[in-house]
Amino acid sequence: MTLTKNLFLALAGLALIGSSAFAAQTVVVEGNDQMKFSVNRIEAVAGSELTIVLKNVGSMPKAAMGHNLVVLHKSANPAAFAQAAAASPATEYIPAAMKDQILATTKMLGPKEEDSITFTVPSEPGEYVYLCSFPAHYIVGMKGVIVVTAE
Repeated sequence: MTLTKNLFLALAGLALIGSSAFAAQTVVVEGNDQMKFSVNRIEAVAGSELTIVLKNVGSMPKAAMGHNLVVLHKSANPAAFAQAAAASPATEYIPAAMKDQILATTKMLGPKEEDSITFTVPSEPGEYVYLCSFPAHYIVGMKGVIVVTAE
């Protein structure tokens, strides 16, 4: 009886280790002087931990070609966010009135700088847009999507 019970507990422990509650994922995304992200689709399991490392691999000065990575809530309007961001240089292109639409954001990076964000993936499956909020970068395609799936 004790051997069976111990075996059951060991198997239950292995099942927990393999569950998404303990799964963590790290994705490296590069931003360049052509206003593109190197990764435009990230798949993640709802409730898991996700780390995104943003590296600005460009050489142009931050004032002309800064990059950040802003993950928006599923209900956010990315185009409206980007438009409001362009008018927010004092806050590094993060519009104060729309901060509640942000799940996570890196700081604005100059050339050869990097920053990372770690957050819990939303529990609701679907697509969550991420973008660079520097003026015009979203419009020319500096965006991507996190596709959240159930376990």
